[in-house]
Amino acid sequence: MLRQPCIAVLLAVLALALIPPRPVAAGVVKAEQYSSFWLWGGVQTQPVLGQAQELYILQGQVVEKKQQDRTQVAVVAQGMSVARLKKGKVWLVYRADTLNWTPATVQALVGRLQQWQQAGNPVVGLQVDFDVRTRHLPEYVAFLKQVRVALPKTYQLSITGLLDWSSNGDTEAINQLQQVVDEVVVQTYQGRKTIATYKRYLPALKRLNLPFKIGLIQQGEWVPDPTLEASPWFRGYVVFLQNQGRY
Repeated sequence: MLRQPCIAVLLAVLALALIPPRPVAAGVVKAEQYSSFWLWGGVQTQPVLGQAQELYILQGQVVEKKQQDRTQVAVVAQGMSVARLKKGKVWLVYRADTLNWTPATVQALVGRLQQWQQAGNPVVGLQVDFDVRTRHLPEYVAFLKQVRVALPKTYQLSITGLLDWSSNGDTEAINQLQQVVDEVVVQTYQGRKTIATYKRYLPALKRLNLPFKIGLIQQGEWVPDPTLEASPWFRGYVVFLQNQGRY
């Protein structure tokens, strides 16, 4: 099992002055050229975190567990412990294996957001990481509406999205997301590798009419699209950090 990040080292790195990100270059995704990162459990601290202006930090997974004759929804803790990150923005991320959330599920996540905030962290909100199939987008929108109602208004709601949403998804359902979530981060990778055909989906992303970011994988492939970046809804990039040797 990979080791969790060392909190002391992470805090020391984040205490460094923010380094302005260098211009994005074509080809391999170099984390040093960006300023927003996903930080997953087991990923070792990297010097690039010293320039982080925004962190999406894994905190757990929402799963269904069978207990005797019934199924119960549970939140399984994952990722790093509560830290004290004084700069930038912090999102807490929960992977979802099920959408059968209960009020208690959301309250557990809200409690974690409050813990991080009370420790002095600049918490922005919650990100739901769920790989919903495109044909199930309407049901996902309905689920997110319930989460949004249960989430205190002081917190924003972010979700991850799949590349083919804008090409093959229900346009009406996608447009409804604008009234529910504050952003969608579209993933251009699957597993630990960039999706080989990612370029074919980029033109459709320009039709999104809600705030979106592009999710990249460290050391993956990315060729910037100036017309995509020119969209009034484009909000930048988020890089999924991974350990050396995983790419």
